[in-house]
Amino acid sequence: MDSLTLTINGEARDINCDPATPLLYVLRNDLDLTGAKLGCGLEQCGACAVLVDGEATLCCNRPAGEFAGKEIVTIEALENDAVGAAVQRAFIAEGAAQCGYCTAGLVIAATSLLKANAAPDRDAIVAGLEEHLCRCGSHGRVIAAIGRAAKEIGNV
Repeated sequence: MDSLTLTINGEARDINCDPATPLLYVLRNDLDLTGAKLGCGLEQCGACAVLVDGEATLCCNRPAGEFAGKEIVTIEALENDAVGAAVQRAFIAEGAAQCGYCTAGLVIAATSLLKANAAPDRDAIVAGLEEHLCRCGSHGRVIAAIGRAAKEIGNV
C-alpha cells in the first residue's frame, strides 16, 4: 500500500491507499467525509462532487492520485466559505432538498458556479447543473436557491 498526501479542507492528510483508488472512496472510507455520495459510479449523476482548486469535480471514478497537489474542499467545509455558506442558507430557505441524496453535489456545483459568475442568469444556472441529477424533482427549487444565493452574495 502506498502513502498519498492530499490537501482536503485546508489540511494535508497522509493516506495509506492505492493511488488508483477513486477519490470518493478515500474521502468516505478513509477520512469519514461522507457528504459526497456514490450515485451512479460513472460520474454522470453529480452526487460525488467536490471542489478541486475551486471547480466542481466529480470524483467517484477518478483516482485519488490525480488529486495530489490540489486543494480539495468537501461539503463538510463549505460553511467556512462565504459563497458556500450563502448557498447552504439559500438551499434551506428555498427547501431545495427533498430526499437529500444529491444535495451535497448540487451545493458544490452551485458554489463553483457562483465563484465563477456571481450573477448568473437562469440559463447559466441550468448549464451549471448539467452534470447533476435529482430524481426527486427539486431542480426548480435548486434554481431558485442559486438565484437567492447570488442575490445575497451581491449584497455583501
